[in-house]
Amino acid sequence: MVAFVAVVSVFLVMVAIMSGRHAQEENTTVTDPDAPLAAFYGDSYTLGTGASDPALRWSSVIAAERGWREFNPSVNGLGFVNNRSSTPTGDLADYAADDEVPQIVAQNPDIVFVTMGLNDNFSMPARAADIEKAIDLDLTTLRAQLPDARFIVVEPFWYTDERPDSVEQIIGWVKAAAGEIGADYIPDASHWIEGHPEWMAGDGLHPNDEGYAEMSRRMDDALTALGI
Repeated sequence: MVAFVAVVSVFLVMVAIMSGRHAQEENTTVTDPDAPLAAFYGDSYTLGTGASDPALRWSSVIAAERGWREFNPSVNGLGFVNNRSSTPTGDLADYAADDEVPQIVAQNPDIVFVTMGLNDNFSMPARAADIEKAIDLDLTTLRAQLPDARFIVVEPFWYTDERPDSVEQIIGWVKAAAGEIGADYIPDASHWIEGHPEWMAGDGLHPNDEGYAEMSRRMDDALTALGI
């Protein structure tokens, strides 16, 4: 298991470097300047890596369906500690300018999605304490800076049927932190593409268009259940 995780971790870092740290997309489908702005704090599964077009990633599908403007600065390989240019401290001034947290705060969004945690599995268990602390600090910082926003924290995504123990550990930390800031929480997202290799892109790591369509359907159902 350790060898498997190490190999995948190295490969994911290579993907992140090749794809670029600062990949950023903004949905231009919704042109109403008064439409709610939804910001997405995420990694490659929210950036839409593996999709044939950014419009097919789940965040853009959901935003278009609900008439939201979308701000999506998600980064390949990003975690609460992995591939991170900042070390969360609870003070916004300590974040690097290219970190997603200050980017999102600067947009003053109406809705904030947090879809992080997958990549931190590749730093477990060595950085367990750092990961748990970073989750708490990121979410409390975002809440303090955006007191009027609605927060939607999503169970961290996962990509293989094999699940190391760290997956459940990180899920537990994210869920607890969501409760601390009064966020809506969407469970079970780590299972959304489980058991369907046909939903994966050629790299074997990310969803393809069909996979993102399934994620969009599941997210729509979860948001509808929350009255969103």
